[in-house]
Amino acid sequence: MAVKGNKKKAAPAKDFKAVLWASADKLRAQMDAAEYKHLVLGLIFLKYISDTFVEQQKKVLEMVSNSDSDYYLGDNSSDHQEALEDRDYYTQENVFWVPAEARWESLRNQAKQPEIGQLIDKALVAIENENSILRGKLDKRFGAAQLEPGRMGELVDLISTIGFAEDRNSGDVLGEVYEYFLGQFASAEGKKGGQFYTPAHIVKTLVAVLAPDGGRVYDPCCGSGGMFVQSERFVQAHGGRRDDISIFGQESNPTTWRLATMNLAIRGFAANLGEGHADTFARDQHPDQKFDYILANPPFNISDWGGEKYDSNPRWVYGRPPVGNANFAWLQHMLWKLRPGGQAGVVLANGSMSSTTSGEGKIREAMVRGDVVEVMVALPGQLFVNTPIPVCLWFLSNDKTQRGRDRRGETLFIDGRQMGVMVSRKEKVLTDEDICKIADTVHSWRNEKDYQDVAGFCHNANLNEIEKNSFVLTPGRYVGAPEEEDDGEPFDEKMERLTSLLKFQQEEGVMLDQQIAENLKRIGDDF
Repeated sequence: MAVKGNKKKAAPAKDFKAVLWASADKLRAQMDAAEYKHLVLGLIFLKYISDTFVEQQKKVLEMVSNSDSDYYLGDNSSDHQEALEDRDYYTQENVFWVPAEARWESLRNQAKQPEIGQLIDKALVAIENENSILRGKLDKRFGAAQLEPGRMGELVDLISTIGFAEDRNSGDVLGEVYEYFLGQFASAEGKKGGQFYTPAHIVKTLVAVLAPDGGRVYDPCCGSGGMFVQSERFVQAHGGRRDDISIFGQESNPTTWRLATMNLAIRGFAANLGEGHADTFARDQHPDQKFDYILANPPFNISDWGGEKYDSNPRWVYGRPPVGNANFAWLQHMLWKLRPGGQAGVVLANGSMSSTTSGEGKIREAMVRGDVVEVMVALPGQLFVNTPIPVCLWFLSNDKTQRGRDRRGETLFIDGRQMGVMVSRKEKVLTDEDICKIADTVHSWRNEKDYQDVAGFCHNANLNEIEKNSFVLTPGRYVGAPEEEDDGEPFDEKMERLTSLLKFQQEEGVMLDQQIAENLKRIGDDF
């Protein structure tokens, strides 16, 4: 049996992003980013699993037709067909089973039909029925999409130009596509988009500092799952295996929860994101679990978190969080979920380091006195595509003796506000050098290996110092100003040189003004 491919030659992997963003443009005029995001990403996911299924079909056919193979079936086409439909050949390679009616070529052949949206929904239902890990997690909204006649078919044709099976690491390519798209959508959606998307360079910073080498990793507001992806990459980059970490997450937004499921599924991750979307404070999906590492970017300063319902809660070890701001509810929830010796890295708005509103200062003081604040990092503004406000990183631990030297009663402060490079008029990113500098400083501090305070950048503070600063945790209060480099030029000589330079520049300025006035007068403009 021959396995049919696409009729047109698919675009190479390197062109994915351009093609995908063009596909988003197909829908921009008719619906907002929050809606078309799910249509485009849903079709991309469907194309990916269909391509990988067809590619595996080719491998199975080649294997069973090979006379040197234990699976040689001769020229009997019915036996070949039976082998191609044997699920074991697919599941053992982590390939999703795609029923015939849900395969991309079948849908593409019907793309011009007016009911193509309903057909896509039926295909997604069929895929869920055949793959339990996806059951109830695919977003079936194509039939209800309010698009002009024929527009869905055009979108299907456009997605058809992408050939995932042509790239050996197609899972990684699709993951990169998801990250790219989520970043673009976060920009298009504005503030709301930032509730689920964290720039990869910030995630890499959290992971580099925590250095997860195995165990249970948890994100209580996991968004699209980016924290897990970077954690897995770190483990593999340091000689570990994907199976060395167990992934647990939770997400309250139903469509974002589905995005996370798809993002992890395409990478072959076995993740427990709970039975469904759920509010972390109201319905903890992992109530009896404690974790080795927690990474999170909770929504900043949210006031509608339902704080009035949690007057008495065992999580509030350091004080009841204010009803009007969830920042310290998130921090205490994560501390509650850490196993002994566990560590957490959290992205929060800068106000969390200094606010005294509604008892936040008292909670922060209790956390410092409880010795759970390990490292504070101030970052520059413009790191998020949807807000220019600067953010900070909190690193928490319930045991400061776990890695290297005993750091009980001490907190490391790092001021990284001068880091980063502008990549657009509105966006700044931390470079790999920036990330390494922060991570290396923390690791050397933890191990007392070549660590030294650096004026203007890092400082190791004890409880007395923090108390003198009224338990404000802004790194700028502790690291001081950077030392001026001595250029060796005596002060008197420098002043004479600079004074002479200033006088020369002033005289040059007067001459230039005169020349400009004369030129203007020549062309008839009396200046």
